[in-house]
Amino acid sequence: MSETVNTPSASLPGGTWTLGDLTVTRFGYGAMQLAGPGVMGPPADQDGALAVLREAAALGITHVDTAGAYGPRVTNQLIREALHSWPTSVHIVTKVGAVRDQQGGWPPARRPEDLRHAVRENLDDLGLDALDVVNLRLGDARGPRPGSLAEPFETLVELQEQGLIRHLGVSNATAEQVAEAQAIAPVVCVQNMYNLACRQDDELIDELADKGIAYVPFFPLGGFTPLQSTALSAVATRLDATPMSVALAWLLRRSPNILLIPGTSSVAHLRENVAGAGLPLSDEELAELDKIGR
Repeated sequence: MSETVNTPSASLPGGTWTLGDLTVTRFGYGAMQLAGPGVMGPPADQDGALAVLREAAALGITHVDTAGAYGPRVTNQLIREALHSWPTSVHIVTKVGAVRDQQGGWPPARRPEDLRHAVRENLDDLGLDALDVVNLRLGDARGPRPGSLAEPFETLVELQEQGLIRHLGVSNATAEQVAEAQAIAPVVCVQNMYNLACRQDDELIDELADKGIAYVPFFPLGGFTPLQSTALSAVATRLDATPMSVALAWLLRRSPNILLIPGTSSVAHLRENVAGAGLPLSDEELAELDKIGR
């Protein structure tokens, strides 16, 4: 990219975290919203999408989350175009284990041949020789589902041994599947749905923090159903802030191993998210917010 790219910025809220041997900012960026409507097809504003990615890098964000299924392939190709000369401090985390169908669904694709194809497609679209972190997506669009992950996870371990993947994680996983993955190979992150109102992983987050493993909540602001809470609105009003800013700030305070990847297709909204995540919250406000999802 032509403009100057900052190193991890001290002004970004939350500081940094280590994924294996990779240091990333706890405030990251999720590229899902850069694809077209329904996460299908190209963006309506290609230049705007590229500008968001370049602004993320310019702000010092070093954790960019994506997946080959977004578009499909659209966000990865946008990342390559926008950040083709990104510094080594910018790290891309991608997901495999699901594809898109003609109806916009997310059918699983976790056979060994599916995963090998997905990893090589990610490498091609991102223009990389090795992927920094690959999450194995489990479950389905309704959430995690029980069952062994041994075969697909062992396939990713084989690709890691071949030098195509640096670090492994799991997404949309049960606590039992996280433990099973850890018994097979080191896991650097778990990416599940979690936010102020969706607190099913509280115990898992604390367990992972004790082990130095990152927890990355997707839909940190509620996803397709934005967070709504009287208590959240009340705290936001007192702080003269938006409810979404308060929700992001709470996540960063919830546990030091939580990494944020809020998505947006707007440069202005990206800047608002960064500022919002740095909102100071008192112990009283944290206690009030903590009751929402209990």
